[in-house]
Amino acid sequence: MKFLLPISLACSITCSLADDLGEPPIQAPFTKNEDRLCINDWWNRKPNPIIDLKVSRDQVVCFGIYTVHQGILKITAQLYPLYPKETREVRLEIEKNGAWTEVARQKVNDLGWSTSFRVEKWDESTNCNYRLLHGENASFEGLIRKASAEKDVISIAALSCNSNKDRGLRPEYTRNINHQDPDLIFFAGDQSYDHSEHTAAWLKFGLAFREIFRNRPCVTIPDDHDIGQGNLWGEGGKIAKTVQGHDGGYFYHHEYVKMVERQQTGHLPDPFDPTPVEQGIGVYYTNLLLGGIDFAIIEDRKFKTGPLGRHPMNGPRPDHILDAKYDPKVIDAPGLKLLGDRQEKFLDVWSQQLDGVKMKAVLSATGFCGGAHLHGSRKNRLHADLDSNGWPQSGRNKALELIKKANAVHIAGDQHLATLVRHGIKEFDDGPWAFVVPAIVNSYYGRWWWPEDEKAGPRAVSGTSLAWTGDYLDGFHNKISMHAYANPDARLLTLFSKEADERSAAIPKDQFGDGYGLIRFKKSTNEVTFECWPRFVDVTKPDAKQYPGWPVTIQP
Repeated sequence: MKFLLPISLACSITCSLADDLGEPPIQAPFTKNEDRLCINDWWNRKPNPIIDLKVSRDQVVCFGIYTVHQGILKITAQLYPLYPKETREVRLEIEKNGAWTEVARQKVNDLGWSTSFRVEKWDESTNCNYRLLHGENASFEGLIRKASAEKDVISIAALSCNSNKDRGLRPEYTRNINHQDPDLIFFAGDQSYDHSEHTAAWLKFGLAFREIFRNRPCVTIPDDHDIGQGNLWGEGGKIAKTVQGHDGGYFYHHEYVKMVERQQTGHLPDPFDPTPVEQGIGVYYTNLLLGGIDFAIIEDRKFKTGPLGRHPMNGPRPDHILDAKYDPKVIDAPGLKLLGDRQEKFLDVWSQQLDGVKMKAVLSATGFCGGAHLHGSRKNRLHADLDSNGWPQSGRNKALELIKKANAVHIAGDQHLATLVRHGIKEFDDGPWAFVVPAIVNSYYGRWWWPEDEKAGPRAVSGTSLAWTGDYLDGFHNKISMHAYANPDARLLTLFSKEADERSAAIPKDQFGDGYGLIRFKKSTNEVTFECWPRFVDVTKPDAKQYPGWPVTIQP
């Protein structure tokens, strides 16, 4: 991945529109190294591999994305870049008694081309058609679903890691997820891998998935690749001085980070505590109550301490530990943060909120343990990865205690490898259940759950075809009980260096480990069923099968 140096201040340049547009020169905000495709004279740029930005003006509203929480509708309109003389105003209309009524108007931000609406006293008792309008002809229409409190089973589809190695439009996901008709969609992060061009990549993401969230609520949260970093330890919003971000903080300009969060989280319910962190970067941790299921949405990267200089281990990278004989206690130093004080307070308060709540779940970017052994190839065995939330261990245990206090399950992404574990805090099985869902695209970088001794752990799951279940210590000596995983085909361990088409020719396309999770909450029995579906399985067919070892039904 090529990284570009940030600049300390945004600047502006003068540019001219193409002659055939007949527009005068304009002044436009310009950030030297980020989002260049969608600012200034974007219409003069050469075609790019991400998306064609020069759409007809009746298509300029690319998509809308929304949530409804306790009578408040939040909806974001995402537009393609606009020409200088085009209106920056977007209108929200709803259909009442067969006629369209304007609800509100909002100004579009020229950096990112999005805007968000907040509508109070929303009637959740009925379905309602909406449309987002720009100019005379551009429109995006969808459905705001009525509250589903009467339903016994509430389901959520969960996805993450939308690799740019595959620029396709993901029709298999649209077909499968719309057929299964979940009540909520959750994208756990890495919706974009185009580090310095989030707006173009976000538009491409919308084209790929808008038919999934056009007619149902959707939660999207950014992870490290979305804000332009391979890994992220946010340390409360400080400026990172290293391109890798190991020293903690954000490497790209804070206005770029704010733009990404505005685009991806502007439609989420109001944050628990909206106080910005350093550099004026906002926060979005909050909760969403849907059909009696209370979802806490947390930012497990924003407050986390960076590893550089925070531990005595010497390795090729400060976030990777390869020595299996090291003492895990030495890296759990005093003062290290994971969720941070503010989010720990939020989870404590949230755990005690029970009005209208039947069951609870926590949504975040990544898991709270080291759930993968092999990274990319058989030779790359990583003993401990400090990018995972298995570190720092004290912060990890505090987070799990709060999740368990709420009797919640945890749902996350990031790892490319689907796993279902029961966490242990002091003892095995005294923590919450956690499902890390597979990558949307996994053909370029697989991970494997592969114990070095290739043996099942104590209390292995009976009746499963999976060889390595049971109790284990991860590389941080965190206690985990592995109940299911979805490894890619083992032949990929030797084919990793091959070109993608060679790998695809050798391995069936439903065995790369990519796909999505479907989680069903059954309120009458307090049961949660975790399903794991391969990307290229057609769920509309009666013989459609999940990954081996799935589904799994538990009681939190």
